Amino acid sequence: MPPGTNPPARGRSGAGRPTLSRRRLLQAGVGAVAASAVRALPAGAGPSPKKSGPNVLLVMTDQQHIATIAARGCRHAKTPGLDGLCRRGVTFMESHSTYPLCSPARSSLWTSRMPSETGVYRNGRPIHDSIPNIGQWFRQHTDYETVYVGKWHLPSSFTHAVPGFTVLTPGVDGQGNLGDTSTSLACEGYLRRRSKKDRPFLMVASFFQPHDICQWLRLNQTDPGRLRYGELADDLPPLPANFEYDRNEPARLRTQRDRNEPGSTKGNWSPLHWRYYRWAYYRHIEMVDAEIGRLLNALEQTGHAAGTLVVFTSDHGEGLGHHQMVRKSSFYDAAEKVPMIVAYPGHVRADVVDADHLVSGLDVVPTVCDYVGIEPPAHVRGRSLRPLLEGRDTAWRTYVAAELSDARMIRTRRYKYVVYRGDPVEQLFDRQADPGETRNLAGQATMATVLAEHRAMLRQWERGLRPAPGLPKDTQWPRT
Repeated sequence: MPPGTNPPARGRSGAGRPTLSRRRLLQAGVGAVAASAVRALPAGAGPSPKKSGPNVLLVMTDQQHIATIAARGCRHAKTPGLDGLCRRGVTFMESHSTYPLCSPARSSLWTSRMPSETGVYRNGRPIHDSIPNIGQWFRQHTDYETVYVGKWHLPSSFTHAVPGFTVLTPGVDGQGNLGDTSTSLACEGYLRRRSKKDRPFLMVASFFQPHDICQWLRLNQTDPGRLRYGELADDLPPLPANFEYDRNEPARLRTQRDRNEPGSTKGNWSPLHWRYYRWAYYRHIEMVDAEIGRLLNALEQTGHAAGTLVVFTSDHGEGLGHHQMVRKSSFYDAAEKVPMIVAYPGHVRADVVDADHLVSGLDVVPTVCDYVGIEPPAHVRGRSLRPLLEGRDTAWRTYVAAELSDARMIRTRRYKYVVYRGDPVEQLFDRQADPGETRNLAGQATMATVLAEHRAMLRQWERGLRPAPGLPKDTQWPRT
């Protein structure tokens, strides 16, 4: 078993699926969307053990760069909503996506399994039906109400049905600026209409922003040779320190740059246009922060904050001009790292920054199960963050792993190792000496031992996985 993973829990996979009456849905604050929520309820309820702990609120954004929170050093965006959450909890600065692409990463967040195990090897695929998501697991093992609001994307973004959850309102497909307000309002309505006698809840609030930067990129793909809005000149953020990069890259990254693929890299932009793009991205961050702030304020005003475990994260990051890249689908930190904040008043340390421990989207499910008092599903790959959140000494993992359909990454405390299938160019970065990942050390003779150690870690990790049946051959990985 790979270091740092939990032993398999002795639990069933699958889920009991109790339904809620229309009257209860109305009491819960679903209002106008009650009819669609009823249609989303799975049929066939089974007996549920009465496990009750804190309420759980899981908040996620889409495509959020890790360094976009003002309270944690970002100077280019105002984020009062997330700043308040930082003050109430622990912020992890070494938080990693399992797969820097929407659907695969989401499958890991809700199952604690790698995308090669969930069968979500690309966008728009469902989680394999042998693996329960957190809502299905809670419906089988607790008496929690499980509600989902916003983007799902497993397989579709806009849906009235999420397995294991009552959908209060579906996400608006492709438009965070249109749909995120409905997400925060639906969550607020649910919280304001709850009674103290109601069962505890597990709520997922899944926002689309700052993913709307993809729309901006389509509209501004061509550099006009001037700043579209001259009055912004004094407000544009600078280029990142690692705007330049080591050209010794794997072929797939070089091909992306050579093709100048829409929404991938923008090698023909002027520095001014790059800065304008960065300015626009921070505005999308501010938009979603306002909706998160509305939700957190409602949690406080309704008296639920003291008894609610809040976990905030994102599915993957954003290139944001680092290495002259935009969007996702690379293992550079900008795309692969994600924000992670956990708060639970009186139980989790407040206003703490953890920059030492390597954490992953795989850790969400085990952490929530730990605080609720149930075992996680079998074969989870993550670990409960509870000892770190509470400041207790604990042996922790030595590395995290991430996937793409044609690549793998191993990240240790000091180094990052990346390999693409069939490509002789590997990447090895010393993250202490070179935090911007601008010098590829894989070809240096002095790094041969470090390189061999990371190759061995990858083999060990791969041997411990249980790949989903039916994976296409071009997504499978050698186990030699």
